[in-house]
Amino acid sequence: MKVAVVGATGLVGTVMLEVLAERNFPVTELLPVASERSVGKPIEFKGKTYSVVSMADAVEARPDIAIFSAGGTTSKEWAPKFAEVGTTVVDNSSAWRMDPAIKLVVPEVNAHVLTPEDKIIANPNCSTIQMVVALEPLHKQFKIKRLVISTYQSITGTGVKAVKQYQLEQKGFTPAAEEMAYKYPIFENCLPHIDVFLENGYTKEEMKMVNETKKIMGDDSFGITATTVRVPVLGGHSESVNVEFEKPFEVAQVRKLLTEAPGIIVVDDVDKFQYPMPLFSRHKDEVFVGRIRRDESVANGLNMWIVADNLRKGAATNAVQIAEYLAAKKWIGEGVEA
Repeated sequence: MKVAVVGATGLVGTVMLEVLAERNFPVTELLPVASERSVGKPIEFKGKTYSVVSMADAVEARPDIAIFSAGGTTSKEWAPKFAEVGTTVVDNSSAWRMDPAIKLVVPEVNAHVLTPEDKIIANPNCSTIQMVVALEPLHKQFKIKRLVISTYQSITGTGVKAVKQYQLEQKGFTPAAEEMAYKYPIFENCLPHIDVFLENGYTKEEMKMVNETKKIMGDDSFGITATTVRVPVLGGHSESVNVEFEKPFEVAQVRKLLTEAPGIIVVDDVDKFQYPMPLFSRHKDEVFVGRIRRDESVANGLNMWIVADNLRKGAATNAVQIAEYLAAKKWIGEGVEA
């Protein structure tokens, strides 16, 4: 299968290449794509060296699938051009997520909405992905009435510039203004500010969690409120999720449903001090759930702690899983009718 990775030299693009290799996705020809200044740069993939190509050359090559992680502006311009030549695009930016004509997909939750005609498919926001994986089996059983979310999100979600800022501050340096990914220091600090502030006082990241969750789960009947916080952690998003259900539940039922659900590992033994942490989620594809307990302040309330590697399941792995689903259906690659 001819596979293009757009944004191959970036933080998420690099992880996409790692995930494609680790999961043995059937890549027969790789097209690493990046900005013009990176064209010709060597990229290693499964023991072979490939040269970065331009966007135009990648479109001309007509790959079976193009996995994008190059920002919303690039995606808006180039994803339709790939789609026009028959390439299926899985896009990791926010460009297409809330477009009513575009599917927003987490395979464990709603892969069934995909069809062979979907040529642009949106990969959701990292913090939304890990949460809906944990919520879906519970929503099916007990129906969500309201969600209250607080996130603790890694600086890797911002990108390389944020990591460099953190590392400089960690060493005791004060970064120059152009080296600052954030308005304030991030080392030994928490910033209750991810993305831009909107007119309603929420950030764009917070509203992504509200709107994307409803779209992915195919249900806009329940209330959601979120506070998203950037924390000085090098990899892995954590979330405190408070759920109010319409139906009564037993905590044992919740544990059983989560344990049996795809893509989830329950880590929850407080007697042994076992609970999910970003440190142990790094380089893993699963969503980890723990601190499962009843919210005693409200009827049918539940608290959970949800952790995942934001560059893996929160971005690269989810995109590759979408590609795997399309390949399994024979909608891309061999077996596709011309």
